[in-house]
Amino acid sequence: MSDAVPVVDSFAVAVARLPIWSGRVDPVPLTGGITNHNFVVEDRGQRYVVRVGADIPVHGVVRANELAASRAAHAAGISPRVVHAEPGMMVIDYIEGRTFTPDDVREPANLPRLVELVRRCHRDVPHHLRGPAAMFWVFHVVRDYAHTLREGGSVHVPRLDGLLTDAALLERAVGPIDVVFGHNDLLAANILDDGKRLWLLDFDYAGYNSPLFDLGGLASNSDLPPDQANAILELYFGRAPNDELKFRAAAMMAASLLREAMWSMVSEIHSKVNFDYATYTADNLRRYDEAYQAFTQRENS
Repeated sequence: MSDAVPVVDSFAVAVARLPIWSGRVDPVPLTGGITNHNFVVEDRGQRYVVRVGADIPVHGVVRANELAASRAAHAAGISPRVVHAEPGMMVIDYIEGRTFTPDDVREPANLPRLVELVRRCHRDVPHHLRGPAAMFWVFHVVRDYAHTLREGGSVHVPRLDGLLTDAALLERAVGPIDVVFGHNDLLAANILDDGKRLWLLDFDYAGYNSPLFDLGGLASNSDLPPDQANAILELYFGRAPNDELKFRAAAMMAASLLREAMWSMVSEIHSKVNFDYATYTADNLRRYDEAYQAFTQRENS
């Protein structure tokens, strides 16, 4: 996008003017984000990450909710400390470590560590959460995205009726749920390994949800093979998954890919981040179609 460089420059100026710095700082753009603009700032020998972004109504992102979840996640010991926050900006401690890739998620030795991280989010964060609590229900998100895409004249409108029919079937298959506090965006890039422990980052979409959504997202976003998808269910629930649990998890795994694809469709027409959303949409739609086909085969077997 032609406006990407000046937008980033203006954000860097705003970051440099934050009142928390001891003097002049030089914000360095942090690459890889596809929702927000992020910068690394060094001040008094310490490094910080500054997340820049206003509310994003089309994605249901409310920064007050993100801030509350981030603070609670730090108190629960799974996320960096929030150093400063003001409208449109949040400053957190910089964690020296390696950002996970899908290959790292698929590494068998990492599965117990990942499941424990997810479990701690679900179990421990609610004990520290303050203020109003958000609910993230993927099927509501999908339906709302469909409205947004129609209103915006998206090129994907012709496919929406079929996707909504799929979503209704998947929602029925998931059935009644247990409710936990979910991260709801378990891309590999939101997991950091400092060599001793794992950290969970980016709570833009955090809110109460079924545990199956985070487990399904962890599996689908990193292309876990079926045996590993079943392994994380066993690790999380402490027992080998029966056919019913596998069926419900397969439905939620497909739903997580559908949400990611439709998130990207909406971003194609609304985001100002310099990212190839069209290719990301196509990739996630392909993966969704494969997951939905696998689900329907399981349903009919």
